[in-house]
Amino acid sequence: MKFSARSLVRGMQWWPPFLGAGIRVTSLSDDFRDAVVEMKLGRLNRNAVGTHFGGSLYAMTDPFFAIMLMHNLGREYLVWDKAGAIEYVAPGRGTVRAHFHLAERRIAEIRAQAAGGGKVLPEFQVNVKDEGESVVARVHKTLYVRLKPRHRPQ
Repeated sequence: MKFSARSLVRGMQWWPPFLGAGIRVTSLSDDFRDAVVEMKLGRLNRNAVGTHFGGSLYAMTDPFFAIMLMHNLGREYLVWDKAGAIEYVAPGRGTVRAHFHLAERRIAEIRAQAAGGGKVLPEFQVNVKDEGESVVARVHKTLYVRLKPRHRPQ
């Protein structure tokens, strides 16, 4: 799966789960190591008490670590979401943002752990913050990473 960061950002603005919730990718670095996603509070993502719907908060964070890692590891690897959890810390109002970062050191570490052909289950965390930089939610993701069968050591 090789595509440019720019084309992914363009495509995601029309992706139904993001479009319906008002989720927008505001930046994605060309090397797929940094991304910023935001969501404004609107009538389509508001819950019964007038704050951000929890499912929309999770949706805005869901695919990014997998996409970023997939792009950085390359076609020799399988990368899947294995598990995810969200902790709601405070009511989300206004515009909320999540900043994703994938360090080169972490990519090298995962690649080294997967070199023997076994599965690796790296964990990541991202905070969703409001306009005042207060944490609204913490999202924990566990990915599944493994060399594709034809690339595994014999």
